[in-house]
Amino acid sequence: MPGENQLHVAAGWQPVMRELGLDAPGVFTHPLIRPWRTLPDRQNCTLDAQAGGERIRLHVKRYARTGRPRTAAQEEFAGHQLLVSNGIPTAPLVAWGVLDDRRSFVIFEDLAGHVPADKLMQSSAAFDGLLQPTADLAAKLHDAGLHHRDLYLCHFLAENNPTFHAGSSAAPMNVRLIDPARVRAMPNFLTRGRWLVKDLSQFWYSTLSLPITDAQRTAWLRRYSDQRQLPSPAMLRGKIERKIRGIARHDARLNRLQPARNVSIPW
Repeated sequence: MPGENQLHVAAGWQPVMRELGLDAPGVFTHPLIRPWRTLPDRQNCTLDAQAGGERIRLHVKRYARTGRPRTAAQEEFAGHQLLVSNGIPTAPLVAWGVLDDRRSFVIFEDLAGHVPADKLMQSSAAFDGLLQPTADLAAKLHDAGLHHRDLYLCHFLAENNPTFHAGSSAAPMNVRLIDPARVRAMPNFLTRGRWLVKDLSQFWYSTLSLPITDAQRTAWLRRYSDQRQLPSPAMLRGKIERKIRGIARHDARLNRLQPARNVSIPW
């Protein structure tokens, strides 16, 4: 049985939503919301507008209808709440909602001055400023009993500051973890290790096509292990390398079926 349209808006953004005339159905029809990637289950969009006397950019994810008990937006909202409640920096949530036909959506603030970390990898030296903060954030995520299930380097948004491009690695970069759609609390102790290895393997795999050296990947894993007070990472690395082979096969299959999935957001 169809339900009612729902729109949940963060208090500080309610005047903006009213000024834009944006209600729940309008998220799927508003002319200022422009898709930049379309997949079978979702669209990624940007909303660029003048509101409150200034230019704003919002990021909108529109989900197809589902027959599951929870919509995709409800799951993403829950994942975002898990990150926030555990002090893991991420993009602020503006709004989320569900339509009566079970389509759903989430809207996030634009993190001005931040870019996906993989876009900064012009040379191996560029990873030096990202090694520590990304390893620390992954360790904090796992210490909180959470797993991301999509922990690729592109889902770490890094502050794009001038000292980074000047080749200075004296200070670690400021990073945030985004895309909480698949963030979950790890289900139980028996399967925890498998989920941790999957996260770490996704991160490792995402660095293989970039100018990041094997020594840097090893240092990243050592930093992660030290932060979590784990024993030598050598055994962990073996599990990661085995898992990567499966990730590579799965990734190749998805790329064949969904060639638009690797389209990059217009920054």
